[in-house]
Amino acid sequence: MDSQIKEKALKILNITQGNICEHCLGRKFSKEIEGPGNPLRGKKIRNIMAVEIGYMQYSGKCLVCDNLFEKLDQTSKKVEEKIKYLGLEYSSFLVGTKVNPKIMEQDEKLSSVFEVEVETIKKEINRELGKKLEEILNTEVDFDNPQLVINADFTQDESKVHIQINPLFIEGRYRKLVRGIPQTKWPCRECRGKGCERCNFTGKMYSETVEELISAPALKMAHANDSKFHGAGREDIDVRMLGNGRPFVLEIKEPHRRVLDLEKLTEIINEHATNKVEVQDLKYSIRSRKAEIKMSSPDTYKIYQAHVELKDGIKEEDLKKLESLKIIKQRTPTRVSHRRADKIRIREVMDIKAEIIDSNNIILIIKGQGGLYIKELISGDEKRTQPNVSQVLKTSALCVELDVLEVGI
Repeated sequence: MDSQIKEKALKILNITQGNICEHCLGRKFSKEIEGPGNPLRGKKIRNIMAVEIGYMQYSGKCLVCDNLFEKLDQTSKKVEEKIKYLGLEYSSFLVGTKVNPKIMEQDEKLSSVFEVEVETIKKEINRELGKKLEEILNTEVDFDNPQLVINADFTQDESKVHIQINPLFIEGRYRKLVRGIPQTKWPCRECRGKGCERCNFTGKMYSETVEELISAPALKMAHANDSKFHGAGREDIDVRMLGNGRPFVLEIKEPHRRVLDLEKLTEIINEHATNKVEVQDLKYSIRSRKAEIKMSSPDTYKIYQAHVELKDGIKEEDLKKLESLKIIKQRTPTRVSHRRADKIRIREVMDIKAEIIDSNNIILIIKGQGGLYIKELISGDEKRTQPNVSQVLKTSALCVELDVLEVGI
């Protein structure tokens, strides 16, 4: 050990009167002395200095950390007991701690005396507790996507433990087979979800939603109480979602079970929501997918089938005029202006095909860029959408039934 290290060690021992634990002593030399961990590093320094200056008795009470590291075994056992009590399934965790500010201040003050930049005591506490929990829980720390976040509070004499159960994400596609069901829950407009006569004291505008039909079986299987539904856009209440379905992510909050039989869950959901909603391609997902599937970028598209009623009769050759519908300027539709910003959006009609049912009724198959309002593309919405089907065919056109056939992401 060189003279500078010995001089620094002597000053630390004098400042603390030798009352510094191996963790706190070794931490101050982490950049100068190699060694597997601060405790062994600190023990090595103390032994060498005992030879150099004689034995400096350690009272057993660390003036820096107040023997905080001695609480780690007991704290890790508390974590184990709490996880067993809650009956949690998990395969990864992350540790967070709360340390008395006075201890943090004492540690930083000692570092400032020698103008050294080493890890803080809190960082070491996190690491050491994490190592003990990895062994006890037989799993690994995950800094990016932990399933459990274990928070230990060391600000009192007795440590306290709180376990944060991170969400479970399941991704898939849903088909809505009937009209009249919204995608997500709508609070009652009258009571704002509190419950009143208008909503039959349910707090909801509609008794069933796609979200609830899918989430109820999933919550039961995961032993959870709450969830959030994230769809790749949404269809109107009176619109069916057919074809291969609309992508969605179900965020299950505080699940006690994470290892789910997704094939069985698919069967249960489809049986539970028979002839209303179907799910397919269920798989585990990650948090970032929530935002990814919600993005309405220029690359997304949707294919619709619209039954259009015309005021005046038309002929087969009139339908060719629809091919002129390419670049559409849409001002926020009247029907959603109360909840959407009033602005003009530029969207593209990628393809449009038409078939006559009779002189006043046609079927349109429209492939449109994500975010294109189809009902307004047909009606014109009092000229808020330009150009539009009514304008091109020179007769009032109204979408009487609409189905989504495909959602591309």
